[in-house]
Amino acid sequence: MIPRICIIEDDASLSRELAHIIELSDMNADVVTDNFTKAADHVIASQPDCVILDLKLPQTDGHKICRDIRAQSLVPIIMLTSSENEFDEVLSMNIGADDYVTKPYRPAVLLARIQAALRRSAQTRSDTILSYKDVELNTSQATVTYHGKTAELTRNEQRILQLLMRQPETVIPRSEIMCALWESDAFIDDNTLTVNVNRLRKTLTSLGVPDDFLITRRGLGYSV
Repeated sequence: MIPRICIIEDDASLSRELAHIIELSDMNADVVTDNFTKAADHVIASQPDCVILDLKLPQTDGHKICRDIRAQSLVPIIMLTSSENEFDEVLSMNIGADDYVTKPYRPAVLLARIQAALRRSAQTRSDTILSYKDVELNTSQATVTYHGKTAELTRNEQRILQLLMRQPETVIPRSEIMCALWESDAFIDDNTLTVNVNRLRKTLTSLGVPDDFLITRRGLGYSV
């Protein structure tokens, strides 16, 4: 999958230059050059793989956009600015920016920073996002998504789904699931696990997930 980089920059010539450099590096560029007050909404809606964000923008500023993006997304954000003010750099990192590059930038260095941000993001995603048969579990947000629809999960629903999706097409014994939920399978009513699994099924069904996604292996356990 080709990475898509969102560029939020009011200097049209610079944004074109950035887009050209990015596309020469086999990535796609998505350029925002106006209506900067809606820039964060654009990022949330378009879901790029990385954002290059100018600090000084008309009608608003990069710090506000960074805050607004970070409130809803973990997408890597690289601040690109002519400011060499240490306060601006510290503030940028404190509000959620992943990196800070000053102008004039060296293309090779900026590309290296982008690639590093993409690698870190991919590692974070592999730790927090599990996907199988179009079902996506976000363990950091305790949500499950299917074909654009998202639902929140209870603690037990998340743990059951996480355990099953980490080992797809493998039957997970009921005792193992119970230990994962309650740190023991002793003195736990077997029906309690059934109730939790049924709640998870209802949540998945509400999103349109097919009934055969979560399978009961009678006398053995469950699988996806």
